[in-house]
Amino acid sequence: MAVTIRAARRDDVGAIVAMLADDHLGRARERVEDPLPASYYAAFEAISGDANISLMVAEDAGKVVGCLQLCILPGLSSQGASRALVEDVRVAADRRSRGIGELLLRWAIDEARGRGCNLVELMTHQSRTDAQRFYERLGFAKSHFGMVMRF
Repeated sequence: MAVTIRAARRDDVGAIVAMLADDHLGRARERVEDPLPASYYAAFEAISGDANISLMVAEDAGKVVGCLQLCILPGLSSQGASRALVEDVRVAADRRSRGIGELLLRWAIDEARGRGCNLVELMTHQSRTDAQRFYERLGFAKSHFGMVMRF
């Protein structure tokens, strides 16, 4: 596989937003327009400036085909251990089931371990049953009941 994992660049934002919008949940949240709303670029700048957040892309032949965000969260629990939170895992629709998601997740797991985290956690919507099977295959286990409050 010629897919590489690298830090996202500003010019990747459009491809990332398109992947975030490419399902029933994302279509309701994201605005895929040309030009993209400035809020996406402001968020990218905030992410890029935070040493505890990594926005990564999977690239194949110069095309962004996957992404994820890894957040390292220092904490007091577990004797002051840090934990890693994985968010916004996406693979382009025409590239799914080719190992790209696994490559991204394995990068995140290795990065979290290397940065001294004691666990990696993620949440996925209850309707994303394929994603749940994928995460379980990689060793993630259901453990908590997630809740959200939207503003």
